[in-house]
Amino acid sequence: MEIIYCNQEHAAAWDAFLARHLSGSFYHLFAWKQINESCFGHKTCYLAATRENRFHGILPLIYINSFLFGKILCSMPFLNYGGICASAPDIESALLNAARDIVAKEKISYLELRNTQKLSETLPTSEHKISMTIELNENPDVIWNNFKTNHRKEIRRSYKNKMRVISGGIELLNIFFPVLAESWRNLGTPIYQKEYFRTILDTFPDKTRIFIVYHEDIPVAAAFNGYFQDKVEGMWLGILPQYRKLYPNYALYWEMIKHACLNKYKIFHLGRSSADSGGEFFKKKWNAEAQQLYWQYYLGTAKDIPQLNVHNPKYRLAIELWKKIPLGVTTFLGPKIARNIP
Repeated sequence: MEIIYCNQEHAAAWDAFLARHLSGSFYHLFAWKQINESCFGHKTCYLAATRENRFHGILPLIYINSFLFGKILCSMPFLNYGGICASAPDIESALLNAARDIVAKEKISYLELRNTQKLSETLPTSEHKISMTIELNENPDVIWNNFKTNHRKEIRRSYKNKMRVISGGIELLNIFFPVLAESWRNLGTPIYQKEYFRTILDTFPDKTRIFIVYHEDIPVAAAFNGYFQDKVEGMWLGILPQYRKLYPNYALYWEMIKHACLNKYKIFHLGRSSADSGGEFFKKKWNAEAQQLYWQYYLGTAKDIPQLNVHNPKYRLAIELWKKIPLGVTTFLGPKIARNIP
């Protein structure tokens, strides 16, 4: 077996391996390599385990030299998960050892693998994140009839409040982005540059979709989803806070679920949530079940696993200050900060 560093000439073999591997996901596709390099300027190491010119495992790694948090090697930053896809434990170990070698060579603070399943080898692990998941049906009425009565009433209330939903591709980017930027500012979260979303839409025109909720003629909520094989990935979502009382998120989620059902997708990952959070509670209303995510670490120069989350008291003041900055300023400054936060 050989561990190789992949470039564009390996893209087809890489994606072909993902298509036949159960842990392969939208976030593992080879094109994310160029997206991270071009939009953020980050170095990448896309490792593959090969035998007789056939792929048996892959590990996409992004190197973030962050002025805020040090040198980080992550799979995958800015996305819901990533990690190792391997056909056998020995291949998984070989890929992990190759990543360790990069950590040592580059004097990296830590390696972070955002796995959907625990690796065979014992590593420091955080279990604070979950993926809320719905099993779909080709007939959306089956999903609807399984909702609790009160939940169906809340969805109907959203439509009675004059909410309507449209969906499409890159032509909706200029509507999607301002909604997301304002929503994230109000949460204290730096936004990515608009060109990041444009590049994703350009790269994956058949694997991405934007949903916009209008209240009369005003866009009040928006979502960005990814599609791979039989799964839908809820990636980014924003709601203008002044409209939350009108329940736009109920029409938004229901239209996304209906679209997924009618297009014969089988699984909808509603996006990453913190365990025991309001997000988990809301998504359970849609009969979503929590699937544990395992963020596993190999420490290089760092002494402890990182605590880069909004619940860390160290970041509370910065988050509260960000909420008070004018939107134009956060939209300008946000991308310069967000590229350093995996």
